[in-house]
Amino acid sequence: MRALIQRVTRASVSVDDQVIGAIGPGLVILLGVAQGDTEAEAAWLALKIANLRIFADEAGRFNRSALDLAPPGEMLVVSQFTLLGDARRGRRPDFISAAPPELAAPLVDCFADRLRQHGLRVAAGQFGAYMQVEIHNDGPVTLVLDRVPER
Repeated sequence: MRALIQRVTRASVSVDDQVIGAIGPGLVILLGVAQGDTEAEAAWLALKIANLRIFADEAGRFNRSALDLAPPGEMLVVSQFTLLGDARRGRRPDFISAAPPELAAPLVDCFADRLRQHGLRVAAGQFGAYMQVEIHNDGPVTLVLDRVPER
C-alpha cells in the first residue's frame, strides 16, 4: 500500500458535481493498493497515520498526531491506483503493481474502518469513480508512506 498524506485545513471530494465527503482540519489520504496487499498492511498503515506526529504543538514543532488534537483531526480517504504507476520507462505509466478493483476496494474500506476504530472521523471518496478532490494543504505538509506486504 502506498499513501500520499497531506495535512489540510479543509478538503472535499465530489462525484458528478456532488460533494460526497468533506472534512475540516486533518489529513487527506490518497491511497493506492498494490498486488499482494492484505488487511495487515491496511491495519499497519492506519495505525501509523493515526499516530503520525505532523501537527504542530505550541512551540510549532511536529509533536502532535491527529489523535492528539482537540477535537481529533479528520481524515478524507480517496482511493488512487495511479499512486502505483511506474513511469520509469517509456512515456506512459504502467499500473501492473496496482491491485485489481475486486481486491483493492475492500482494502480501501478496511483501511478507512481501521482509522475509525482509532477514534477518527473519516470521510471517503467513491471507489472507481471519476472524482474531483479539493485540498487546502496546510503548510504545505505532504508525505508518502509505503507498506510492503510481508511475505
